[in-house]
This record gives sequence, structure tokens and C-alpha cells, in this order.
Amino acid sequence: MTGAHLPEPRGPLSDALLAALRGSDAGFPPPPADAYGDDLQLTLYVLYELHYLGFDGVPDDREWDPRLLALRAGLEDRFLQALHADTPVRPSDTAERALDELQLEPVAAADGSLSHFLRDHGTLEHVREYAASRSLYHLKEADPHAWVIPRLRGRAKAGMVAVEFDEFGAGRADEIHARLFADLMTDLNLDNTYGRYLDAAPAEALATVNLMSLFGLHRALRGALVGHFATVEVTSSPASRRLAQAMRRTNAGPAAVRFYTEHVEADAVHEQVVRHEVVAGLLADEPWLEADVVFGIRATGRLEDRLATRLLAAWRDGRPALRTNRVTVPSRVRQPHGA
Repeated sequence: MTGAHLPEPRGPLSDALLAALRGSDAGFPPPPADAYGDDLQLTLYVLYELHYLGFDGVPDDREWDPRLLALRAGLEDRFLQALHADTPVRPSDTAERALDELQLEPVAAADGSLSHFLRDHGTLEHVREYAASRSLYHLKEADPHAWVIPRLRGRAKAGMVAVEFDEFGAGRADEIHARLFADLMTDLNLDNTYGRYLDAAPAEALATVNLMSLFGLHRALRGALVGHFATVEVTSSPASRRLAQAMRRTNAGPAAVRFYTEHVEADAVHEQVVRHEVVAGLLADEPWLEADVVFGIRATGRLEDRLATRLLAAWRDGRPALRTNRVTVPSRVRQPHGA
């Protein structure tokens, strides 16, 4: 077994897709109106996962099934339309200014910052829910960004490869960031099986991962993918410092602390490489992509804000933030993707 288990459906469209992956030849219903909702985001997530490790029992050739690709294209159009409507880019907007804005740090949890909340108020259960929701990305960390490498050249490509080399452990399997996150999950008494918390993750968490896959799988969106990657690297170091403090305060365990302390130093260096080599190199070669880079930065922030709002609202109300309460003791532990 290499892939994840197929998830439970969250609406008519995801139900029809899951039936198709099990062999049904019935058609698909119209897509739901809510581009950010559970049904559409789960459907997209499942379609994208066919390009990663896939699902147990689903043949590999379904990755390129024309019917599924057509479904995916329609959902991507709807998702992109919503993102463009919510994150407009003006002709005067520049990538440099957009990246500078990311460095205006929130000062407290009241500003909508998950890392501030977890550092100052989070419980061990909050930390576990946060890790479970983030595991959908971190157990394949850096994989979506790797798709852009053959679409870059010169400085941008060299800088991107340099950062990705670190993300993939700099030649050491035990240092791959996906492996480090799996160790974090073990410290938190979570099941680090790839895809284990897909059913538990809210639509807002699925959307943050779907955005990377959407940008990564389309050459036309290479500028947006670079903008997304830059956003991650610019914001990671200060947020990771606070999350490391949260892990220490809640006694999450040494591997949990280590995952974030590793990102404090590494991503401070990565930020400079991404800004001055990847972004600047791309725009030196293809200056017409500047609006796409800005869009990638702002769309990333938009979806991260939606996820923060979802989690913080639940925690402040004393409710679980996940769709299910199944963040339980693992029955088995497997290697993450890429480890």
C-alpha cells in the first residue's frame, strides 16, 4: 500500500467522483456554487492526489483519465475565478511591494495569527489539531513546488533548486522535511500515515493544499506558484519561531520542537534566496509575469486567513476545529511520502 484510503464524500460531486474511482461510469452532477466549500474542495483534492501517491485500489492510469481531467479543469476554473475576484491585482502592484507587505507581522492572536494564539494560549489539543490539519501538506512538503522547476531557467531555476534541496533533506533521507513532520506527529501522538486526516481536515485546510497543486500543475501559472513559494518562505521563519515556543510550552516533545526550530534558521536564508534569485530571476526573464506573482502571494494569504479564521473561531468557542474528533492514538505508523 502506497497511497491513502479514499475519503468519505462531502456532497453530490465528491460522492460521484469517489464512485467513479471505484468503477462507476455514471456522470457527474454540476459543480457546487461555493468554490471554497467542502464538496468542491474535496473533489479537487482527490483529483490532485492522483498526481501524487494516489489512493489504495485506484489504478495509476486514472491520473490521466480524460473524464477526470475535464472535471478537474472545470473546478479549477471556478476556483480561480473566485480567487481572482477576492484578490484583485492592480496594474501598479509589484511583487517587491507585495513581499514587503508580508513582513508587516501581526502582533497578537487578536490580529488573526494562528502562531500567536498557539504560542500564547494554545493547549496541547490545539497543537494536535493544528498539526493534523497541516499534515495534508507537510507529509508531502515541497512536492507541489517542485513542479515549477522545469518551467524556470537561469537564476530562478538555480535558486529554486537550492531551496528545494534543503526541503528534501540535502541528500539525507532522515532530514527530509516530510520525515521531520512525521516525527512531530509521533511526538503529538498522532497517526503519521499519509492522508490519515483527510476526512478530519476542514475545507479551508484542503484549499491551502489545492492552491499549491493548482499552481504547480499548470505551466501558465508558474508565476503564481513562485508567488506562493515566496509567501511561504518570507512568512515561515517568524511564524516557526512562535510555533516552536508553542511546542515547548505545551510539552509537545523534542521532535515537535525540532521541526519548527529547523524552519526558523533555514527559512530565514531561504527568504533571501527566493526574493533575490527566484522572484527577481523570474521577473528579469519574464517581466510580464509580475501580476501573476502578486496574485500568487495574495491568493495564498487569502486562503491562509480563511483557515486561521476557521481554527481560531472554534478554539475560542471551546469547540474542536476539525470535522471529526479522530485525532487519536495511532494504531500504526508509516513513512511519509518522500522519506
